[in-house]
Amino acid sequence: MVKKLVEKGKILYACERCGLKYGERDWAEKCERFCTDHNACSLEITKYAVEKP
Repeated sequence: MVKKLVEKGKILYACERCGLKYGERDWAEKCERFCTDHNACSLEITKYAVEKP
């Protein structure tokens, strides 16, 4: 399940598998799904991350 966070007045959504944070819930869900299915991150998805762990 994607984690909803509020940081510096902005709402971010984090992939619970890898910790990458996104400005849009949709990208975080795609990231989490990919991470779960492949045990790795997708470069096509992670380029939309706004914050890395």
